[in-house]
Amino acid sequence: MNIENIDHIGIRVADLDRAMAFYELFGFKVVHKADNDPVAVVKNADDVELNLVFNANDDNGGENILMDIPTKYPGFTHVAFRVNSILKTVETLQTNNISITQGPVKFGRDGHVSVFVRDPDRNTIEFRGREEDLSSIGGVETYENEN
Repeated sequence: MNIENIDHIGIRVADLDRAMAFYELFGFKVVHKADNDPVAVVKNADDVELNLVFNANDDNGGENILMDIPTKYPGFTHVAFRVNSILKTVETLQTNNISITQGPVKFGRDGHVSVFVRDPDRNTIEFRGREEDLSSIGGVETYENEN
């Protein structure tokens, strides 16, 4: 068996319209809604596919159970999207009043910079791109790997 690529990512959301208002900012459009499940298949122009599963329980007090509470449960903690420009990504986030929860930040010495945000359901989204001049937005935090 050989895994060639990630086919799609499933993200559980409480309200499809609210989620789409967020994901449309990054070029995602609904291409199909399942007839027998609460699933919307969304893609962007580069054919990146998300499955928005719109049946989340919305009584979590505004927290993400995998990221925001002291007890750490197993599960997928975030999705990371590769972007062509962190500077343009930050500008898009700021223009649309989306708070950056961490970053721009560089982890280690691989030449990549990331910013992290939360979608309306508090799912963690990382946008990752190559290092570039970010002095116009305050620069980059750097965390060196210990190993």
